[in-house]
Formats: sequence, C-alpha cells, structure tokens
Amino acid sequence: MTLFPDHLTALSRETLESFRRAGLRATAAESCTGGLIAGLLTEIGGSSDVVGRTFVTYSNEAKQQVLGVPASVLEAKGAVSAETVTAMAEGALRACGRDADVAVAVSGVAGPGGGSPEKPVGTVYIAVASRGGMTSADRHQFPGDRTEIRLRTVEAALRMMAERVSSKPV
Repeated sequence: MTLFPDHLTALSRETLESFRRAGLRATAAESCTGGLIAGLLTEIGGSSDVVGRTFVTYSNEAKQQVLGVPASVLEAKGAVSAETVTAMAEGALRACGRDADVAVAVSGVAGPGGGSPEKPVGTVYIAVASRGGMTSADRHQFPGDRTEIRLRTVEAALRMMAERVSSKPV
C-alpha cells in the first residue's frame, strides 16, 4: 500500500530514474503542497541517492528566511506568482549547496478559500531551476477540491522536473 495514487507513484519512480541516469540530485521548495512532492519522491525506496533535502516554506516569513525570497517580491507580486516561485527554486539551490542540481518550487491557492479574481482557487505557479541554467516558471489553473489541486500540482511539478533533466542540459 502506498500513500499516493498509483499513477503518481509511477511518475515519481520515473522522475527519480531520470535523475539517476543523468547523475543529478533534486530538491523541492513547497508552499501549497506542504511537503507532498518530497513525500512522494521519498515514498520510493532508494530515493536518497537523488533527494538530500527539501523545504516546506508555507508562510511568507519562511520563504524569506529559509529561501531568501526578497520581501519586495512578495509585497509586489504576492506569494502566488512566477517571481516568487522563481526566487524559491533558486533559493532552494543556494540552500542545498552541492546537494542538489535541480530544484522545483510550487506556490498556489489550493482552496477552498483564499482566491481572488486575479488568482482564483486552483491558481498554481511552478518553477524549475537548475544549477548553471535557466529558471522557468509556469502558471497553472487546476480544477477540483483542495486535495485534487494539490495532487495535480505535485504531478505537474514532477513532470517539469523530469522534462528539465531529460531535455535540457543542466
């Protein structure tokens, strides 16, 4: 028995294997998923050869203190923004030192409350940063309840990580 749906467990295995083949290590900086990405990756035995540390930075204060997200970015753009997840992913790489080559960061409005006309429930930003490479951030609008939004975020984040490792030099 696993904690996660079978398709996500399979995706986690595939993602870990893509990192192993490339000889790379991964980290995650999570807000709205609250550690689900780390939980899913570490659900797979032997994942410690890919994942050394991850970060749950749910509050803006944690984003600033742990990942170095500038207060000015949070004030101007908000926690749910491309700029914030970009800073989170890049901050996670800095915080890991040599322990990670690729970082994924997520922040969003999982609901049921907290949405706005500009950022309704289901709005999620995901960024992937790689050491010595570019950081890319995407906006998603996921349907469903809180659990569905969070699991869809985890799935999209793992897919972005695997794609970064398999299609682009790190």
